[in-house]
Amino acid sequence: MGDRWHIEVDRSVCIGSGMCVGQAPTAFELDSARQSHARADVADAGEQLLAAAENCPVEAITLTLADSGEPVFPPED
Repeated sequence: MGDRWHIEVDRSVCIGSGMCVGQAPTAFELDSARQSHARADVADAGEQLLAAAENCPVEAITLTLADSGEPVFPPED
């Protein structure tokens, strides 16, 4: 079984660009206020999900390992 990631979107930072939805449409959606949110709190780790977090223009998406809380994105310095 592969890694599972916890997904968090900081809605106070999100500008509603939709980049996350374009990168990972099964993981993210925009609400009526054009704010992003994860379709589920936890998802299978994958390149599309990581690309969505990496390409968010305001870095509103945080990914952590679901079982340990270890940061995936943004990485710890």
